[in-house]
Parts: sequence; structure tokens; C-alpha cells
Amino acid sequence: MADAFEQPLCVTRQNARMKTLDDMRQRRLLSAEQHANITAWVAGCDGPEAIMAMPSDLWRALSLASVLMNIDADLTQPPHLGF
Repeated sequence: MADAFEQPLCVTRQNARMKTLDDMRQRRLLSAEQHANITAWVAGCDGPEAIMAMPSDLWRALSLASVLMNIDADLTQPPHLGF
């Protein structure tokens, strides 16, 4: 029996994506219109390929906000091998 507080993985991933978009909006890296349009686009997507098909103006805004937030910083660090 699943824990009442567990959410399906897809819902958890969707919430994480929206939280990141909300953070971008709160930091004023996205306009209210960009945030609404990107949020609507992502919510309607069923996988990464669909997200990658986002209109170019929204993709540019999202890419710039990602760079400014240093979203990929963890990808540039060596893996933590501590025990």
C-alpha cells in the first residue's frame, strides 16, 4: 500500500519543473507573460522531446533565465564520492 504522502514520479517531476519556473519569475528573470506561457507549455508536455519543441522566443527566455540562475552548476562539478 502506497504512503498517502507519496506522489507518482511524473507528478513530482512536474512540480519540480514548475517550482524552478516560479523561482525564475520571483527573481524577475521571466516576465509574467513568459512565465505563464512557459508554464502552460511545460504542463502540456508528456516528455523532454515535447518540451524541446517549445517556441523559440520562449526557449530563449528560459535558456537565459537558466544561465542566470546557474541551473547546470551541478553538472560542471566532479561527482561527490564521499562515504
